[in-house]
Amino acid sequence: MLSDRENSAFSIGRDSRIFDCQHEAGFGNLPLWPDFSPLLAETNLSELLRPRKGEGATLAKRRPRSEKRYESMIQSHEDGITNRMLRSLPPVTLERILPALEIFDTVQWQVLYHTDRPIEHVYFVNRGLVSFIKIMRDGRTVGIGARGIEGVINSNALITGMDKAIVEYIVQIPGTAYRIKTNILRDEMARDDALREVMLKFARFGIGQLVQDAACNRLHSIKERCCRWLLTAHDSALCDTFPLTHEFLAMMLGVQRAGVSIAASSLQKAELIQNTRGRVTIRNRSGLENAACECYGVSRAQLETLFGTAQRGGINWRKQTPAFSGMRPP
Repeated sequence: MLSDRENSAFSIGRDSRIFDCQHEAGFGNLPLWPDFSPLLAETNLSELLRPRKGEGATLAKRRPRSEKRYESMIQSHEDGITNRMLRSLPPVTLERILPALEIFDTVQWQVLYHTDRPIEHVYFVNRGLVSFIKIMRDGRTVGIGARGIEGVINSNALITGMDKAIVEYIVQIPGTAYRIKTNILRDEMARDDALREVMLKFARFGIGQLVQDAACNRLHSIKERCCRWLLTAHDSALCDTFPLTHEFLAMMLGVQRAGVSIAASSLQKAELIQNTRGRVTIRNRSGLENAACECYGVSRAQLETLFGTAQRGGINWRKQTPAFSGMRPP
């Protein structure tokens, strides 16, 4: 079992290393693994998520809820549910599943699922971004996709009966998430037509995203795809500044780090972003949208068809949600 210090730093390898990721508080001299798979093989998911006193990087203790809390979670966008799928559910459905939902703080690089491990819970990201990572036999890795506040992670487990994860799911942008036991949500889907319909529609959206990503990776430039990914991350970070390294972005785009560095430098010179050590700040969102490929607009239109137009402009979310100050979650 990995120690707490070892869990705070690891590396993912391509030809011995794709990227290094370390917390900034005193872990600079820790040894790094040559590839990702040995670490994931040793890490026990239930232990990683188990609440432990005084550790912000583990699953937070379940927060007590009263009837007043239920009402505030449904109605308050700023302090309650921001996940678009949960917010789209009928009030009766949401109120019924709320007692089974656990909210917890996510930490950067936290592993939610390991390949071929049982899917005991499904997750609704409430703030932040979770990346899907495929690890090859030789240790090379590539990003398959990501999920933020738009929906649910591993909806296929509920629909197809798939009981084991097929890729690694790793928190890229920390924040909060709700989780619910898979068997409980599956039972609720069996008796609630509205819930089942939302899940089926989102599963179709997820498949469509995989198709869109395949076309995007083949046809669009690194700069266009970089803009698309930054916009996607911005949507779910719920703040203008969030943690992001060139190494990780290169892995998500399936390109060399040098190509991402050139694209990011170009975007910074155009004053669309500000790129500092391990963090990025969105300075001109509309400019990023103009520079992105068509895929971001296509995906956003599909989400609006599913859940309606996002109410981002309805609240001053940039003032109410603090920016990430470092590699650790707030």
